[in-house]
Amino acid sequence: MTQSAAAGEPGNAGPSISDVIARLPADVYENPTRRGLLYAARDWLVYAGCVAGLIWVDAWWALVPLWVLTGLVIAGLFIIGHDAAHGALFRSPRLCYVVGQVCMLPSLHVYEAWVYGHNRVHHGHTVKQTMDYVWHPVSPQEYRAMGPLQRLAHRIKWSALGAGIYYGWDIWWRKMMRFDAPRKIRDDVVRDRRIVVAYALVVSAALLAGGAWRYGDLGGALWMWTKVFAVPFVLWNYVIGFSVYVHHIDESIAWYGRDVWDRFKGQMEGTTILHMPRWSNFFFHNIFLHVPHHVDMRIPFYQLPRATDAIVEHYGDTVRERTYRPGDYLRATRACKLFDFESRRWQGYAAALE
Repeated sequence: MTQSAAAGEPGNAGPSISDVIARLPADVYENPTRRGLLYAARDWLVYAGCVAGLIWVDAWWALVPLWVLTGLVIAGLFIIGHDAAHGALFRSPRLCYVVGQVCMLPSLHVYEAWVYGHNRVHHGHTVKQTMDYVWHPVSPQEYRAMGPLQRLAHRIKWSALGAGIYYGWDIWWRKMMRFDAPRKIRDDVVRDRRIVVAYALVVSAALLAGGAWRYGDLGGALWMWTKVFAVPFVLWNYVIGFSVYVHHIDESIAWYGRDVWDRFKGQMEGTTILHMPRWSNFFFHNIFLHVPHHVDMRIPFYQLPRATDAIVEHYGDTVRERTYRPGDYLRATRACKLFDFESRRWQGYAAALE
């Protein structure tokens, strides 16, 4: 019996995450401070250049590529902050907090709320029913019980054009800005939320004032805020929404009830290793090599390729590894609408009418 089959059958004692970690080279955990700081500085410099370009450019043919580039750079900064939030980027927890906080500001993410929801909930319960809140599917029965507006919202969010709407509303707004934190971390979350709100207000005020000065009226002030702040933020939500979707949603990825879930299923079978175009790693920092990141979130992003090689060498029959093509996303958004937790199969909306 293969490792994949052994791990995938309830009651079968298959390999554990500890077994996988034991296969990783020791040096994949090396995270020199200088290297992490250089990556953070590089991404901030590129972001500053993008913002400067957006301030002075108005021609649509220049704005459109600048908007896309800025959305991608915000994603790069976020991934730096994401690694810091995992404690992977630096040995110093204080430095991780400072760099993580600063790098997450352009994406308006509340650092401690992210640490709780992402590190403890998503990583702790990946693809577990009722626990993992990221792109959690609904069953045909749950969809059938929805009202018309809820069904419409679900169809929009789970469509090929819905990733940014899903992430912006379900993750950023509901799980970040409106997050009711447990008492133990409530003060930290409130502090970091205030930092994000203060950042957004200061940046908005500066852009509105700069726009009024440059264009001479209220419309110009609003245009400056829209082109430099609002549009890149919307595009960033689409970048991260797409990224998280392809990490965990595919016809071949099953979600599990609590009675059959284990860490091996969640971290090894609940995500993917996707080989993207080489240029994309300037922004995405290897985050699409997602299996090793879930196996051990202490691995810094620049060590993920080596960790991937070790995991594929020993567990190649278990992990889902492939070269990613744009059509894969469209195929998944057509096929993965509802999930039957009994048969552990993805279904279309027609299943809710049966």
